[in-house]
Amino acid sequence: MYPTRPRSSLRTAVVWEVLREALARRGEESAGPVLDVLDTGGGTGNFAVPVARLGHRVTVVDPSPDALFALERRAAEAGVTDLVRGVQGDTQTLADLVEPGSFDAVLCHGVLEVVDDPAEALGSLTAVLRKGGLVSLLAANRDGAVLARALAGHFAEARNALEDTSGRWGAGDPMPRRFTLDELTRLTGDAGLRVVSVHGIRVFADLVPGVLVDTEPGAVEALLKLEEAAAQQPAFHSVATQLHLLAELH
Repeated sequence: MYPTRPRSSLRTAVVWEVLREALARRGEESAGPVLDVLDTGGGTGNFAVPVARLGHRVTVVDPSPDALFALERRAAEAGVTDLVRGVQGDTQTLADLVEPGSFDAVLCHGVLEVVDDPAEALGSLTAVLRKGGLVSLLAANRDGAVLARALAGHFAEARNALEDTSGRWGAGDPMPRRFTLDELTRLTGDAGLRVVSVHGIRVFADLVPGVLVDTEPGAVEALLKLEEAAAQQPAFHSVATQLHLLAELH
């Protein structure tokens, strides 16, 4: 049975389970169980701190000093200060901040949507990986946005998201860029990475009325089980809010 979870857990639970298992496998295949992990755009440590609690060394590169301050506080509260390091910067300055070929895994969650050049950003991340290293890539899904706008009754915006080269539904869209699965697969391949698995993230969570989830006993746990079951089914990838690709360096 799942413990009682807040609704916010639906945003990260599937990604976390995939990542946790992938890090465990990487640890078994590498020289030792402790991995060096880079979390680019990792902000306040939503993933970095749990990864450190597994015993891995985590470097968070983020442009926001406020986020890095919050990361330091969160790491201290979790008792993993010695395993978490925050560095101010971004993918464009990454080569000046960390050594090439020095990480066993890289987390790139919500980054490709906002960088100037996604291909260049992925290339920078690949350069810091050791051979066989992992990349956890999480990005906004264009097809899912089309469905969401249509179901909300915004049909013109849904068509804009479908036809716009960046997958945006209009001038008021807060997301700078979205991707299709084919686009993400092509980007990872061009960066020298091989896709190991694909998961659809928030397949149902953003479509189900919030009042139902918040008021129905056991709804969050049941919805989470459904999300986990559907996440790896290709038929549901196109309707997910986000796409999660796990890839490795050849």
